[in-house]
Amino acid sequence: MKTILLIASSIALTAGVAFAASSDGVVASYNHDVRVITLENGRSFTVPRDVAVPALQAGEKVSIQLNGEGDRVTAVLKSY
Repeated sequence: MKTILLIASSIALTAGVAFAASSDGVVASYNHDVRVITLENGRSFTVPRDVAVPALQAGEKVSIQLNGEGDRVTAVLKSY
């Protein structure tokens, strides 16, 4: 029984561990119609409709949170 628990515990710890990523920067532009945020460093992010976007203006600092694979925006936060 202990062996089964140890094996199950080690599998649970190593399987599916994902770390969220983020990209911080200054907003160069925000296209509300297509929900694309472009940062001053040239990176652009398309924000899915199910993710809230605060009112953004060029020059504001933001933190764009991404999923573990770094291919989907999960949150947009203003940085103060």
